[in-house]
Amino acid sequence: MKNMHLELVLIWSFVVLCHGLSRNLPIISFDEGYSHLFGDGNLMVLKDGKSVHLSLDERTGSGFVSQDLYLHGFFSASIKLPADYTAGVVVAFYMSNGDTFEKNHDEIDFEFLGNIRGKEWRIQTNIYGNGSTKVGREERYGLWFDPTDEYHQYSILWTKTHIIFYVDDVAIREIKRTESMGGDFPSKPMTLYATIWDASEWATNGGKYKVNYKYAPYIAEFSNFVLHGCTVDPVDLTSLKCEDAPNTKIPTGITASQRAKMESFRKKHMQYSFCYDKIRYKAPPSECVINPKEAERLKKFDPVTFGGGRAHHGKRHRRGQAAVAAI
Repeated sequence: MKNMHLELVLIWSFVVLCHGLSRNLPIISFDEGYSHLFGDGNLMVLKDGKSVHLSLDERTGSGFVSQDLYLHGFFSASIKLPADYTAGVVVAFYMSNGDTFEKNHDEIDFEFLGNIRGKEWRIQTNIYGNGSTKVGREERYGLWFDPTDEYHQYSILWTKTHIIFYVDDVAIREIKRTESMGGDFPSKPMTLYATIWDASEWATNGGKYKVNYKYAPYIAEFSNFVLHGCTVDPVDLTSLKCEDAPNTKIPTGITASQRAKMESFRKKHMQYSFCYDKIRYKAPPSECVINPKEAERLKKFDPVTFGGGRAHHGKRHRRGQAAVAAI
């Protein structure tokens, strides 16, 4: 029965891919799916109950957390980021089980990295599996819109074999589970988090630009919450409860049209990929497929990192309940 339920949620997740992603899934209120994590009054639930403001000031950041643990599913929120000078500010929408598995945690990350005035926000995606924090799989991108002007949807599809990150209805990254990755692919139940916090030490040009609280409070707005997956009993971590879905044939993956859009996005907007980082890795991790044209294009963003040369050193910092690697 458990396996059948899991298959149903995987089927439904892929049906979502073919029919407009989160538009076909129920949007829940904040109190239906989430709880206050930290930040006291810096988390504000709006009167409609379906929108939340997270703020960062000199006193504290803020965050919220899903009430349930999930094993696979589709997770989404509309987010509007703070405007003006945002250097050192990080807004995160991510899954983690660091509280449950302190030494071998998993993680799936959307991180939004603020910038100085006149420079655009950047998005960073990353995964960890089984505590593999020494093998960062970060990618970093620009966007084709200003994320401070209005809400945009950011989504994570997590199945037994794939992780796909979406911006609006555009897939921007697909991670396939490979045998060579071993336990590095996230495979244990996770909770979903959203936070805003001060990452002055690393977030903008390696810590060159800090948070300037003259521009505080920094407010990140969240709405259109989708939590659609298999919930897990927090005690035994094995009992699954999945939402039923029609018995529809599972597509083999991203459609040709979706893949073309993803490849176009990556060609235009990707600014960093761990696969080409010659400082961090003497040889690319096993799942990387090296594209010489892509390598040459990324070299223009950072010739030291992508072309060899004098090394700079990353640091690890705490992001509320989860860690992030600086590059």
